[in-house]
Amino acid sequence: MGAFWHPFAFMGRVDGNEFTVDRGEGVYVYDTDGKKYLDGTASLWYNQIGYGRSEIADAVSEQLTKLHAFHTFGDFSNQPAMDLADRISQIAPLPASKVFFTSGGSDSVETAAKMARRYFAETGEPERTVLITRNWGYHGTHGYGTALAGMAANLEHFGRPVHDIVQVEWDSLDSLTSAIDEVGAERVAGLFAEPVIGAGGVRFAGDHYFKEARRIISDAGALFIADEVITGFGRVGAWFASERFSLEPDLMTFAKGVTSGYIPLGGVVVSPRVADVLWSDDFIWRHGYTYSGHTTACVAGLVNLSIMEREDLVSRALVLENDLADALEGLLDHPLVTEVRAGTGVLGAVQIDPERVAADPTIAGTAANHSRDAGVITRALAGGGLQASPPLTISLNQLDELTAGLRAGLDAVA
Repeated sequence: MGAFWHPFAFMGRVDGNEFTVDRGEGVYVYDTDGKKYLDGTASLWYNQIGYGRSEIADAVSEQLTKLHAFHTFGDFSNQPAMDLADRISQIAPLPASKVFFTSGGSDSVETAAKMARRYFAETGEPERTVLITRNWGYHGTHGYGTALAGMAANLEHFGRPVHDIVQVEWDSLDSLTSAIDEVGAERVAGLFAEPVIGAGGVRFAGDHYFKEARRIISDAGALFIADEVITGFGRVGAWFASERFSLEPDLMTFAKGVTSGYIPLGGVVVSPRVADVLWSDDFIWRHGYTYSGHTTACVAGLVNLSIMEREDLVSRALVLENDLADALEGLLDHPLVTEVRAGTGVLGAVQIDPERVAADPTIAGTAANHSRDAGVITRALAGGGLQASPPLTISLNQLDELTAGLRAGLDAVA
């Protein structure tokens, strides 16, 4: 028996039956037997630029030799962290935003939630502690992220480790308005929202929903918190979905695509509204992580963004948006498929018939395993969808390969 405990896994089944990835090149990964697989998920949504980028490896190697890391608490700093923060601020939805670094997405959600509550404590409204979340949403697995869970399974048996959390329907403005009325607008600290829900099934509520939700939360005096851990850094055809959909978030979380996963890194983009209160001579932000502003991780981020700019991958994602949607819609003729959700960036889901999912909740996971046997990696999403979010470097021919692998998985369970 092995010692490695996998996240989100039935370990009694996994132990001794691991699928071991050995190397990657372009949009493909290879197992230890040398078999090739098209990565239809960009790993966990994060690999924008593909595998095997020696440019990042070389820069990271040089930095590891020079100074692999040093903490940034107090007045300590390093040039890569300052440079990357400036660069992210320049492409952020709101000018003059500040950037707080974390180690990943769950850290970023934790940071944003604490920052929202602390902001109102500092502005004389300490009663504003209620955070609103949407069903189907996913905000990581730390304390606040678990409490904000929009999928019941991720909260089950834990209880809510953080109180004053209210859940609303993911696409209902009436639900949002009713929740604010019920708890009282004067108690609401903020709304957490993924611009495109990811793990919850790739669900986009639409431009109108977000325009009105932003207005409603603003009228309540609360903060709009965009969780862009998945949608940030080109995934939706703009540097951030908040830019594309004019969300003007007060706080915005990021991770994943900032380094394309080459080294873990995350953060929170803090708008001037919030930063002007918390960035002051007489305020200390008693929060942070050992690896906030990790020197080598920030180098990986800088090189990753340079590659994306040089290869114009943000604009390419807009083109791929239609190509991916067209490719996935070719699966609508399959007897198991009832819906394809795509058309907002390089994010898609192929929905298996909900009646079949209700009868066999494992069907999507089984289909994903059969797709992998056919040489394409996908993943079962909440609600019984199959994920399609390849690297932004994928070609049209490779999109055809992706859909062929998805069809093979569906055929195997039909």
